[in-house]
Parts: sequence; C-alpha cells; structure tokens
Amino acid sequence: MNGAERRERIMARLHSAQQPVSASQLSRELGVSRQSIVGDIAILRAVGEKITATARGYLCESEDAQPVYEVTCNHGAEDLRDELYTFVDCGARVLDVTVRHSVYGILSGPLNLASRYDVDRYLEEARRTHAKPILTLTDGVHRHRIACADETAYARLCELLSAKGYLLENPE
Repeated sequence: MNGAERRERIMARLHSAQQPVSASQLSRELGVSRQSIVGDIAILRAVGEKITATARGYLCESEDAQPVYEVTCNHGAEDLRDELYTFVDCGARVLDVTVRHSVYGILSGPLNLASRYDVDRYLEEARRTHAKPILTLTDGVHRHRIACADETAYARLCELLSAKGYLLENPE
C-alpha cells in the first residue's frame, strides 16, 4: 500500500470511529510505524482535512458536525469540575481550552470532553501527573470552544454558566 492509499484508509477509519484513535493503534492496523502515521496526519491536515489531536488520539470532524461556539469563563481551579460538568450536562462537547498569556501569547490545549466520564478521566489524569490547569496561568480567565446542538442549547448553557458566576460576558 502506498502513502496515498494509507491516508485514504486513515481518513476512512477516523470517519467511522466513535472515539479518538491513537497513532499507535493506526500504525498496528496499517502495518507501518507510528511516525509514518504522524506524518500522514500532518499531510492530511495540510490538504484541509479537519483532524483534531487529543490526548487519547485523533478525531475527524464529521460533515454533520454541531455548530461551534466560544465562551470565555473566569473561575479558580477548584471550580473546574463543576464548569466542565455544566458544559457536558447541557449536551455540549468541550473541544479545547485557550488562554491569552502576557508573556507566552495564546496557549491552547485540546480537550474533547463530551460526558462526565470524559471529564473525570481528564481531571484524574491531571491529578495523577500533577498538571495544573492552564487557567492558573491567567488568574482563571480562559476560553473554550464548544460544540452545541443549536443556538437554544448554547443560550441555555450560557444562562447556567452566568448563574454560577463563570461566564465572562464582555471578555477583553
């Protein structure tokens, strides 16, 4: 199988996956090195494929993807679980988190959290590795990109975040 055929199979695999697929898993399935898969992913992204890298592997945005919104929040690390639960309990998928740091500029990390189970796994991994949430770099101010079913679901989510004091109504 040549590189073009392999990339076609990678895209087919990512489109059919319900969960992230790791580069190691793809390399085993396709009989090539993990580095070959990483290179293929870079090529696919360069030609416009919407592939997201998460801590658990790669995801491909589907054609019927939900609308994506941005919300800016402000709270301490102690409220992180509650904030993330609020998102997923409203049916939103938390795609990533971004902060604007005065020295380092814009810093972002993929999350892809869609359930309380995902949130708990994410927070447990952070605890296990002693990783501090990125929001600690900016005194709690951070932005999430989220996928929501529609404008109504997004409005309801914003109401809840506002009621909890997390939503920054007029960022920057």
